[in-house]
Amino acid sequence: MLDQHLLSIILFAPFVGAAVLLFVDGKKLMQVRVIAAVSSGISFVASVYLLYAFNYAPGSPQFQFLEQYEWSKDLGISFFLGVDGMSVPLVLASSVLLFAGVFVSWHIEDRAREFYIFLLILASATIGVYVSLDLFFLYFFYEMSVLPMYPLLGVWGSHTKGYLEMKDTAKRDSVGFIFNFASNSKEYAAMKLTLFLSAGAVVALLGIFLTYVGTGLNTFNLIELQGHEQQFSPVMRSVIWLLLFFGFASIAPLWPMHSWSPVGHAAAPAAVSMLHAGVLMKLGHFSIIRVAYWLFPQTTQEWAFLIAILCVFSIIYGGLVAFFQRDTKYVIGYSSSSHMGYIFLGMAALNMISMTGAVLYMFAHALATGMLFAMAGWVYDQTHTRDIPSLGGLGQKMPFIMGAFVVALVASVGLPGTVNFIGELMILSGSWEQYPVQVVIAVIGIVITLAYLMRMFIGLFLGDMQPKWAHAGDARWIDRVPLLIMIFGSLYFGLFPSQFIHVISAGMQPILEQINAAGAVASAGGGG
Repeated sequence: MLDQHLLSIILFAPFVGAAVLLFVDGKKLMQVRVIAAVSSGISFVASVYLLYAFNYAPGSPQFQFLEQYEWSKDLGISFFLGVDGMSVPLVLASSVLLFAGVFVSWHIEDRAREFYIFLLILASATIGVYVSLDLFFLYFFYEMSVLPMYPLLGVWGSHTKGYLEMKDTAKRDSVGFIFNFASNSKEYAAMKLTLFLSAGAVVALLGIFLTYVGTGLNTFNLIELQGHEQQFSPVMRSVIWLLLFFGFASIAPLWPMHSWSPVGHAAAPAAVSMLHAGVLMKLGHFSIIRVAYWLFPQTTQEWAFLIAILCVFSIIYGGLVAFFQRDTKYVIGYSSSSHMGYIFLGMAALNMISMTGAVLYMFAHALATGMLFAMAGWVYDQTHTRDIPSLGGLGQKMPFIMGAFVVALVASVGLPGTVNFIGELMILSGSWEQYPVQVVIAVIGIVITLAYLMRMFIGLFLGDMQPKWAHAGDARWIDRVPLLIMIFGSLYFGLFPSQFIHVISAGMQPILEQINAAGAVASAGGGG
């Protein structure tokens, strides 16, 4: 019974929590927080069970825990849930960060009920993308995950230091206008993020529509749509693949479609930044593999070189810009953009080691970046500034936060003992034979990561502390819970990665078999 509806439990527990909150008095803060914690906790526990119940033995079904309910027979749409080895770690990452994010946001008092409603909907929608095997609902949840970001940033976000110091108040206050680049206000960040991602989603939607119409099968079922690539002309295949790739890559975010991301990171509350970097950005990589790779394996082989080229810009550009930032959230935001390039490198190489490493790195990055944003949020709450040169010596007041930051730094750099190390190692070793230049550049990117994170660590926690920060305090027990969960996850799967690797490999194998088979057909002259 539990296994039959496990995915529904994981998906709908936060939705139910959000619905219950609608009927709760918003002034009863503890009641609001407990409901958010319980609903996210149910999803978290069920996701952990999903990992250990997933059967990755050879010969086991690719998609498991299937649930299917017909929604529109005329349009070929069904509410079809299922997970493979690629979905499982991302579902777990989403539920972990949601559960952690509830505790990171425990101190929010301004319209806390509404905040948690939007946070729960955001996380539920991302889980919906990872478990949907119907293209219609995958896209439905994809769009739904973007919309809560607007109120979460615009209402509970924060302005940049540059915005607050603007002397031209008339210009500063015209923050709602999309092209007011100088302000970098939270409203501007919310507007930019929403428009960028919505525009990318429309591009992907066009690719989905052409796929649906072109196959003539009258279905959005991803399993049934697979294997019909040859119904399209070579030109149309490339057009659809590029629409799907660039549409979904905008949320990844792949250079040069990245500019919304650091601004959004900087403006968002800590919990939203965690979900933004940890799971929202991964929707891009996941959707490219699930839709473009799965439905157009031959075209994927033909265009993989484009991914290998663009990922280099993401790695180096993001790393260098992060190094010169002085705002903690901008450092982490550009760092995330840089690290997304590693995932794309693993996806470009198209072999078992690199692809498994790419998915493993999605999970690893979610935990490491989640830790960094949680700590940046705590420092901001205590000092009300994110300006690194204005801080310093906080380690005297925040020994736990400083220690946790060291773990997050070690994980972000990818040192042994963390799950990031396993993911990076698999990406680099798997990509070496095909893209040696990109691998060398990626290694340089790791050195740059170490440089800006060490600079940030020294700037925040070491040196003399200014007297005005004497009131700052260390994390309370309620604030340590999310950090300890993420630290445990990063270290546990770093020390014992075997099961995780086997689960992901089980999901990658059928996809790579399709790509290799399509490539063999094309080489033999049968690929159109």
